[in-house]
Amino acid sequence: MAVEVDGAPWRTLPVDAVVRAELRVGVELDRVRLRNVRRELRRTEALAWAVRALRRRDLSRQALEERLDRAGLTAEERSAALATLERAGLVDDSRFGVARAESLAARGYGDEAIRWALEREGVDPELASRSVASLPPEGERAAAVVGRRGAGPATAAYLARRGFADEAVEDVLGAASADG
Repeated sequence: MAVEVDGAPWRTLPVDAVVRAELRVGVELDRVRLRNVRRELRRTEALAWAVRALRRRDLSRQALEERLDRAGLTAEERSAALATLERAGLVDDSRFGVARAESLAARGYGDEAIRWALEREGVDPELASRSVASLPPEGERAAAVVGRRGAGPATAAYLARRGFADEAVEDVLGAASADG
């Protein structure tokens, strides 16, 4: 929206900032109102920054908040942007945790590695555990890896490095050697 001061073009502002700052024709732009305009512009910029951060991939609330903090946004601006995105369903740690856990499981990671990655990415430990619990059993995923790589010490080490529990590795390799 184009804003004029004394009949001369001053600046083009986003409509939402103009509405929240309560600018209207004939309203005087005193210091208080200009501060409100600036605050509303910063809120709009914070939201735009957050949306751009989510454009490439989903993020947890904490990870997005850390990015906004590094961008120099105040706590109030970060909070307002995150609240808006949560209301819109664009920031949802439950959805993020399950989707990220499924992605890591599909790439051959075990429960412990997935739980650790989720917590590192800002997912609450309890929510990370629930996300991991929603996956197919770790033993089935380990068996799929053994089916691709074959049974042996190298596969056992690979599974251990990928965060599979010792019990799952022993069970699947023991079953593979009994079959072979």
